[in-house]
Amino acid sequence: MIADLIRRNRSYRRFYQNHPVDGDTLEELVNLARLSPSAANLQPLKYILAADSKINAQIFECLAWAAYLKDWPGPQEGERPSAYIAILADTTISKTVDCDHGIACQSILLGAREIGLGGCIIASINREKLRNILKIDSKYKIMLVIALGKPREEVVIEAANPDDSIKYWRDDKNVHHVPKKNLNDIILATYTN
Repeated sequence: MIADLIRRNRSYRRFYQNHPVDGDTLEELVNLARLSPSAANLQPLKYILAADSKINAQIFECLAWAAYLKDWPGPQEGERPSAYIAILADTTISKTVDCDHGIACQSILLGAREIGLGGCIIASINREKLRNILKIDSKYKIMLVIALGKPREEVVIEAANPDDSIKYWRDDKNVHHVPKKNLNDIILATYTN
């Protein structure tokens, strides 16, 4: 059921680093993004897939992790992603990507969850450094990076009260808590017959 899959699709930031994600799996996940809707069907997104430990280590150094967790610099060695998907926009096709990259990410992450993997969409990127590492042509705009692997953490959704913070946090057992606003707090109006 799609609702269950969405509930299990959290932002995972710690992984079993030694659990490999192969190139075929990455291609299957990107194929889900390829089949997803695209504004005006322009399909401006391009992808770079990485499942090589040496390249992964270099990509890792370009990313910032979990802004709300001020004392946490990111996953330690052994808990880092097994793979990455860099999402690029081909500016020769379109100067903007509208919401394509969000749709692509959701498709990729839902597909990953379905096969027991998890991931995290990262927008805080040292783009110039990543461009140099991956030899990305200047016609491509670096949009996002998805970190992927077998999750090594428990992430739970909890209800946020209207006056409470929506900042995610970790408890003393390292369980990652994600407060979500109540449905009644986000629906402004309903018009039905």
